[in-house]
Amino acid sequence: MSSTTNTIPAEYQITETIDQRHYLVGGELKEWKGNTTEVHSTISSTENYAPTLLGSIPDMGEPEAMDALQAALKAYGKGQGAWPTMHVKDRISCMEVFVGKMKTKRQEIVKLLMWEIGKSLPDSEKEFDRTVEYINDTIEDYKELDRTAAKFQKQSGVYAHIKRGPLGVVLCLGPYNYPLNETFALLIPAIIMGNTTIFKPAKHGVLLITPLLEAFQSSFPKGVVNIIFGRGRAVAAPIMQTGKVDVLALIGNSKSANALQDQHPKSNRLRLVLGLEAKNPAIILPDADMELTLDEVIAGTLSFNGQRCTALKVVYVHDDIKEQFNSKFAQRVDALKFGNPWDEGVKLTPLPEPQKPAYVQELIDDAVAKGAKILNKKGGQHFDNYIWPAVLYPVTKDMRVYQEEQFGPIIPLVPFSNIEEPLDDMAESNYGQQVSLFGKDVYALAPLIDTLVNLVCRVNLNSSCQRGPDVYPFTGRKDSAQATLSVHDALRSFSIRTFVAFKDNELNNEVIEQLLEAKLSNFVSTDYIL
Repeated sequence: MSSTTNTIPAEYQITETIDQRHYLVGGELKEWKGNTTEVHSTISSTENYAPTLLGSIPDMGEPEAMDALQAALKAYGKGQGAWPTMHVKDRISCMEVFVGKMKTKRQEIVKLLMWEIGKSLPDSEKEFDRTVEYINDTIEDYKELDRTAAKFQKQSGVYAHIKRGPLGVVLCLGPYNYPLNETFALLIPAIIMGNTTIFKPAKHGVLLITPLLEAFQSSFPKGVVNIIFGRGRAVAAPIMQTGKVDVLALIGNSKSANALQDQHPKSNRLRLVLGLEAKNPAIILPDADMELTLDEVIAGTLSFNGQRCTALKVVYVHDDIKEQFNSKFAQRVDALKFGNPWDEGVKLTPLPEPQKPAYVQELIDDAVAKGAKILNKKGGQHFDNYIWPAVLYPVTKDMRVYQEEQFGPIIPLVPFSNIEEPLDDMAESNYGQQVSLFGKDVYALAPLIDTLVNLVCRVNLNSSCQRGPDVYPFTGRKDSAQATLSVHDALRSFSIRTFVAFKDNELNNEVIEQLLEAKLSNFVSTDYIL
């Protein structure tokens, strides 16, 4: 889809490119003088379609990766660094400074979210605001965690002062579909728990991190946050090969996670915090509320064009209602508005990956060749940077669209007569993140829920799958995740229980009392953060 500059609102026009020539290592914004990679948007700003040049980023390699690793190691200082030994309230203070500076970059980041990944204006604003809220919630939860730990326990004549400590150096790699929110859902808890970090932005949605470089530099001690650019193979692999990374935090796919994990010489030492792929199903029972189900399945399959790990990627429809549902669903899909991210009421937007429309077409061709039909009139229509969502029915197990995580605008519908069919499919699946279950009969729902909670980690009743609210656990089984991300759980995922213990005798009691009075230790402290 093409636009002319005069149809793009003035505040969202690209008036100058961002040629990023700085990166953050060891507390310095270093100038890059090597090769660069151009960053293009698939959104056109000319009448005849052409990708828009947004700017460029450094194309870094092993030397810069090693610099970043050394800076993170130095800041951690074998556990003696200023950051890991700092009092909780002081780390929180640094984070509050950062979030204050981040808020001033809202307009700039929202604009780049639209251009770089094609996310609609309301969704881009929501991603920014939700990330700020996530940071504030993390700060509050960390305060509560510290308050709870500000005491001594006694068991069998032994006192213990138990808190949570950092793990060391974290390598953080975020995804392109939520390049701010999901990346920061890894980075922020990793930092605040006292770890030092190396962060490489995603392939798409990389320029939107650059307005925050100065905020990271000026808010945290040197080497706590190091931000480098380049291909994962060129910069992440050398870092892992050293064996000096303590945590791999990655949201992406399991192939990348496995490849990086395998590079680590002592993988038993490596803590993994992974959000990976999913193939979340919707199961529509015969008594489902039709209008509500249609609304939720549209949102679940096509929010951000289906480019979400939590998207509904296969829809099981009971035989009793399949004709009614399929017909109405196909009409609903064709009624969605396609346009550029800033267009009023837009639901479908250009795809950020130039090769994605061709991939979706391959899935359509494969399914049609094996007996599926495209139910909606617009299904598969091509634009320069988009392919219209195809509603495919009936989809069978031998089709690629059934087997692969499509991560794009294509919806496979699978008929079923016996509830064991979708349950067996889910049990056999490589994935186990979430499911959406639509129905009203509690006698049918109760045993289903009891089974589904053992196959996935979240059962959404008459609701589409989603990550939020961020205070709820976000995880998955099998190839879908490792560790749990939520405001509360992420603080635990990036830390370890650690404590000071002592036998109850006169000498120890006196030493501890003096430690508490002198306030010399940041760890042995019963102070509350209000």
